[in-house]
Amino acid sequence: MTQPAADGAAPTVWTRYVAIGDSFTEGMCDDDPEFGHDGEFAGWADRLAAHLSEIARTEGLDFGYANLAVRGRKLADVVGPQLEDALSLQPDLVSIVGGGNDILRPKADLDGLAARLETAVARIRATGADVLMATPVDPADAPLVKATRGRAAIHAANIWSIARRNGAHVIDQWGLHALRDWRMWAEDRIHMTTEGHRRVSLAALEALGHTPAETGWATPLDPAPPIGRREALQANAQWAKEYVGPWVHRRLTGRSSGDTRKAKRPDITPFD
Repeated sequence: MTQPAADGAAPTVWTRYVAIGDSFTEGMCDDDPEFGHDGEFAGWADRLAAHLSEIARTEGLDFGYANLAVRGRKLADVVGPQLEDALSLQPDLVSIVGGGNDILRPKADLDGLAARLETAVARIRATGADVLMATPVDPADAPLVKATRGRAAIHAANIWSIARRNGAHVIDQWGLHALRDWRMWAEDRIHMTTEGHRRVSLAALEALGHTPAETGWATPLDPAPPIGRREALQANAQWAKEYVGPWVHRRLTGRSSGDTRKAKRPDITPFD
């Protein structure tokens, strides 16, 4: 939900941004060495922070940023411990993106997810801070994840409704067709490349009411050269071996890719 300033007023300038969520907000797999923080992945939230920092700087304001997101986290973790830590930092903007790891599961409680998310959004708004959410990407072109499309669509609809009721902003990833291109996705086919994260950061900036200086960021890439059936089958087999198998094993053993991970930016600090 892009919420431009009313009556031609200037868009909001934020100075304390905290991001909470899962691997998407942590930044996997944006491995841009010139943009990462202390060897960590960069990601759309870091890139958005860079834009917001520059905007604040032009207004003569200091800017601080924290990223509490951790890979593998379900929504309960995001709206639980992460949210508590985020609120303690007294932000004026919180991005809260979660539920992706929940809706991968066939028996996901979508109504429960929506209720927990709305409670979290309302808590943030009650402090006076603004909220940024994001819809899922449309998985229509993802062979295996396509099975979750119905759940993802319901989750997206719930996010729009929550935003409308609470005056929040939304990154419309579902409608960003440029993301429905495998060149925007890493080898694991779950996390975005640097280019994917970069485009999402610009979509986020627009959702917050600021016009990105770059044009064409929402335009899909030119079609990729077709690959042969044999090559595609080999790639799918390799992907299943390297990524699907380990994911299934973690799920069966009750483990998560983020079990030993901590937030990469736990405190609000200037964004360099």
